[in-house]
Amino acid sequence: MKNLPRMTDWIVITILLTIIIYVLAPQQLPVSLYKLSLITTAAVLGYWIDRSLFPYARPDNQSFIDTKAHQLIAAAMQRRAIIIGCAMLAMSLGV
Repeated sequence: MKNLPRMTDWIVITILLTIIIYVLAPQQLPVSLYKLSLITTAAVLGYWIDRSLFPYARPDNQSFIDTKAHQLIAAAMQRRAIIIGCAMLAMSLGV
């Protein structure tokens, strides 16, 4: 189990659920793929919105690391997660 890639269990669960959807309601597979594409597109857009709005306050910015300001790094990560999450929520709600 240690040599498996990260989140392998979630990939297996996703594949099993997709097979169940195919068995129970195969007409829903295109809908599921459409929703998946919307959510992943929103995640990518949220990431790039964060990068463009805060070009000098990125979580991997070297100036944060040099100053050892762990609170700044944590705040930048939380900000990015909130922006990406809001973009995904807006896309899934149809806004």
